[in-house]
Amino acid sequence: MTIPGTEEPTLTVDELAARAGVTVRTIRFYGTRGLLPPPVIGPRRVGHYGPGHLSRLALIEQLQRHGMTLSAIERYLSQLPRDLSEDDLAIHRALVASWGPDAPEEASREQLDRRAGRELTEGDIDRLAALEALERTDDPDRFRIDPKVLHLGLRLLDVPIELETIRTAHAVVSEHTRSAARELSRLFRDEVWGPEREHESGSGPERMRAKKSLSAHMQPLVVEALVIAFQRSMKHELRAWYGQDAD
Repeated sequence: MTIPGTEEPTLTVDELAARAGVTVRTIRFYGTRGLLPPPVIGPRRVGHYGPGHLSRLALIEQLQRHGMTLSAIERYLSQLPRDLSEDDLAIHRALVASWGPDAPEEASREQLDRRAGRELTEGDIDRLAALEALERTDDPDRFRIDPKVLHLGLRLLDVPIELETIRTAHAVVSEHTRSAARELSRLFRDEVWGPEREHESGSGPERMRAKKSLSAHMQPLVVEALVIAFQRSMKHELRAWYGQDAD
């Protein structure tokens, strides 16, 4: 196993295409448009790609799911630093994915193996199921997948974490995000919307439209604030953890 962030760019273009679920032609086309950084050229002039390329392809896929044109995606990516880490790219993808509709898809075991870059074990499937990245069906070779979570789940397969730890971490995240969402919804309902706006917004469909309009405006701001706050908290905790070794 390897720790994320330490892998060298060792994927060939064919392997990258299989992992990303796209064609080699698509990868080369993205390269000519500047959507992907050039590969590292190794022995025999073979190009090698790394986790950052895979994360960038996942972000492009998510932007396409939102109906963005290639030109719009180019503009979006041009605003990001070229040396953005795979973890930062994953955060961008998560923010983009959060606004997409939940649309489960089906995938075969062979398709999952290609995306993972290796033959998945039953233990791997259990880990992905614990993260709710996939769900088993009556057919042992078919799975319902959540495209939003699958990329994250596949990355976590290479992290040396026990299945029970993954389940515990998932429960912690679910519990605290639900609690935060509940409290923020209460504040939104009682303070932002408030009795006065409730009275002024009319009734029936008119009031519903007003509520949806206000919540649509506030939701991305709240999510962005949560991500920033959580990142800062994680950095604080990690610095404290690193400090133990430094001492």
